[in-house]
Amino acid sequence: MDPPAAKRSRDCPAGPEERDAGAGAVRGRGRPEALLDLSAKRVAESWAFEQVEERFSRVPEPVQKRIVFWSFPRSEREICMYSSLGYQPPEGEHDARVPFTRGLHLLQSGAVDRVLQVGFHLSGNIREPGGPGEPERLYHVSISFDRCKITSVSCGCDNRDLFYCAHVVALSLYRIRHARQVELRLPISETLSQMNRDQLQKFVQYLISAHHTEVLPTAQRLADEILLLGSEINLVHGAPDPTAGAGIEDANCWHLDEEQIQEQVKQLLSNGGYYGASQQLRSMFCKVREMLRMRDSNGARMLILMTEQFLQDPRLALWRQQGAGMTDKCRQLWDELGALWVCIVLSPHCKPEERTSWLQLLSKWDKLDVCPLEEGNYSFDGPSLQPTVALSPELLQKGSTCITNMEGWVGHPLDPIGCLCRALLEACHLEEETLAIYPDSGPEKRKVAYQHVPVPGSPGESYLAMALEVALLGLGQQRALPEGLYAQDKVVRNEEQLLALLEEVELDERLVQVLRKQAGQLLEGGPFSGFGEVLFRESVPMHACARYLFTALLPHDPDLAYRLALRAMRLPILETAFPAGEPHGNPLDSIVSNRFPRWFILGHLETRQCELASAMLTAAKGDPEWLHAVLGSIQQNIHSPALLFKLAQDACKTATPASAPPDTTLLGIALELGLQVMRMTLNTMTWRRREMVRWLVSCATEVGLQALMNIMQNWYSLFTPVEAATIVAVTGTTHATLLRLQLDAPRREELWACARTLALQCAMKDPQNCALPALTLCEKNHAAFEAAYQIVLDAAAGGLGHAHLFTVARYMEHRGLPLRAYKLATLALAQLSIAFNQDSHPAVNDVLWACSLSHSLGRHELSAIVPLIIRSIHCAPMLSDILRRWTLSAPGLGPLGARRAAKPLGADRAPLCQLLDAAVAAYITTSHSRLTHISPRHYGDFIEFLGKARETFLLAPDGHLQFAQFLENLKQTYKGKKKLMLLVRERFG
Repeated sequence: MDPPAAKRSRDCPAGPEERDAGAGAVRGRGRPEALLDLSAKRVAESWAFEQVEERFSRVPEPVQKRIVFWSFPRSEREICMYSSLGYQPPEGEHDARVPFTRGLHLLQSGAVDRVLQVGFHLSGNIREPGGPGEPERLYHVSISFDRCKITSVSCGCDNRDLFYCAHVVALSLYRIRHARQVELRLPISETLSQMNRDQLQKFVQYLISAHHTEVLPTAQRLADEILLLGSEINLVHGAPDPTAGAGIEDANCWHLDEEQIQEQVKQLLSNGGYYGASQQLRSMFCKVREMLRMRDSNGARMLILMTEQFLQDPRLALWRQQGAGMTDKCRQLWDELGALWVCIVLSPHCKPEERTSWLQLLSKWDKLDVCPLEEGNYSFDGPSLQPTVALSPELLQKGSTCITNMEGWVGHPLDPIGCLCRALLEACHLEEETLAIYPDSGPEKRKVAYQHVPVPGSPGESYLAMALEVALLGLGQQRALPEGLYAQDKVVRNEEQLLALLEEVELDERLVQVLRKQAGQLLEGGPFSGFGEVLFRESVPMHACARYLFTALLPHDPDLAYRLALRAMRLPILETAFPAGEPHGNPLDSIVSNRFPRWFILGHLETRQCELASAMLTAAKGDPEWLHAVLGSIQQNIHSPALLFKLAQDACKTATPASAPPDTTLLGIALELGLQVMRMTLNTMTWRRREMVRWLVSCATEVGLQALMNIMQNWYSLFTPVEAATIVAVTGTTHATLLRLQLDAPRREELWACARTLALQCAMKDPQNCALPALTLCEKNHAAFEAAYQIVLDAAAGGLGHAHLFTVARYMEHRGLPLRAYKLATLALAQLSIAFNQDSHPAVNDVLWACSLSHSLGRHELSAIVPLIIRSIHCAPMLSDILRRWTLSAPGLGPLGARRAAKPLGADRAPLCQLLDAAVAAYITTSHSRLTHISPRHYGDFIEFLGKARETFLLAPDGHLQFAQFLENLKQTYKGKKKLMLLVRERFG
């Protein structure tokens, strides 16, 4: 029988280390050590010893030691994978919680000692520094390994976690980095076979003596069984050896704590409502993907354990009982679970018997009542996507067709396109030997590099080209937008994930040809393609896919790029609801009214449409033909004013670079889009209108004088009167605008005349809000100013409110026109009415200002305004205040008091005597009104009110008598209010 080393070495492929060793052996033909190591390494990777006495003992001792030596894992990548979830710490930080990081630190600090390897068993001590004021802690670590994999671990720290603790990491890294310093022994059974009877007896007795409290009962039991001739232990040839490794038929996989995985998943699912729990479960999914990438069989084991816990989630039964859908976070986790199962079952590296067992498991789980459906709902009561008879993204019209596939490949719960695309790209990865494998290596990531890998049996095909084709087939498929917010959001996310993968691929000539071929097929794909000539109303828009294709094809085939992108600009669900160029207020309302499911992500889809249009506008700069084609498509397909405005802004910014002359065509398109926005939002005011109007004036200024005058002359179809008068006319004639236009004097006057005409038109249409801006703008032109003033006078007769009249009157006084101010103030007073109890009326200050103005103009103006004051104001304190102000000084003939009268006017003489009588009458009336419903808590206020009334009564010659009679009347009329009347007597007698 051949030695095992020689026998197995022929069946095991050589890795990098083996190739190096083999090359050394060939170059140094006189070095048998190299050949010996190569043979031992191959055996160590592929074979372990179930019958040590029969096989291992026949191998020469040097080969035995080398086999044992080479059986320990030699790569730190696996140690890292089994000691961290692979998450990245914040930038600039090293997360000390990661076991691999802690273990590496322990190794580098010299904490590992007394390392011993006995056969396939490694042990050592780890000294970990304690916290402040705590002693050093000592941990004993034991590791079993088999065929370059760690199969079990034990540590004195008793740290129960999914993966290896820091102490196991430290010992493993020591064995990998300092292998030659490790004390090496053969399996204990091999050592025992070299002892005679006396040595064996001494060995056993010393062992029992050293650990008698622990092993004595076990030793006695084994001795009793061995002495019993018919016992089971005597029927078995040989004896077990924990240091000799497993048998060749035994399973060979890395150590995984199944119980701890189940417990942790159960705990995380019970906290499913929290963000941290979802993130940890996703980290576990990422760990499964990492295992699959390294072809580690534990990937499937770990996923099975997780799936079983997911199915035991008590919320599933509750949701099924209630007929409700699961939460979005839970749906996302189930989607990732399903996608991982797709990857596992379709893996080309799995064995047929493994795939069979997995399929049996999946079939068993699928039969469970609580197993959720693919879309995460337990009911199917939603509206059907089939077109109704009453209608038979009407279907005969151009632009609509019957969809061929109601279930899309992209956005499918099992993500078939994403799985297949990633699998194909995975096969095309370049080796990244310098890529850091440690989880605390920092935030920097290298861009993934791919290469063409030929497809066996398909000459000319490559996995990279197939990945691109698969992604474009899925993205370009015409498919119905699914029902429900989560399902629609999943479509968007899947598209973005696929496009992110494609953007990582650097296009070479071969891939460009694939792009051109696929783009042509998409355009000619008919109802199967989302880029076909006709679309179903509920088809998923192609904007995101088209933007990628447009950017990728533009340098190589501009004509194809534009044709594809322009075709994809459509959004059929809105095309039939809104005529081209018309806005929509709430897009959801319109869709519901058309008996179609709600498009929850419509706003996001419209944003994508805008991004595609912006990309085309930017790329078409300098090409008038394509620019106008893009403009036509935008005006036909985009219905959101906010997005149109953004496009207009982007186009204007692109057309006017700081270091180059502007692109007049693109600038004109920006202005045209801005005008369209103004027309669309004229009757549906938004909070952004003022910003839009200002920007439009700025854009028109960039275009030139004629454009600015055009929007002024046609303002009624673009702006409200207020916007035109306060923003357009004012902004269009500022100093900065005039400098920007670089106009000569005649052209400036032409622009000013246009602005004045605009302001007068606005004042006539909306005098309340535009009269004052029109007057301000027309100040420097007498004829225009007079026209604006006449508009105000005419509007006063037509119902222009007193507040606006007072505002314009104050403006006139400020401009040095007091007589016109007085005229407008009298018109305002004629419309005003202040009741007896309106002491804080908003027009109080305006009335006092008007009285002050009339007093400053002279006796004639004061006499004319007194009747208006008496007619409009019935508030006694206000009337007495006006009267007192007028008696302080003599009336004049102007604001400077020139030609004043000799002395102040008396309150008992005309014209103030009428106002005094009105004030006294108002106090009497107000007093009776207040006493009708007065309460005791207001008695004090009423007494103060009577005190002010007395001051006004005393302004008359017989004021004392009038006030006394007034009080007596109150006492007689309200004698039932004894407490109040007592207060009146105490204060006034």
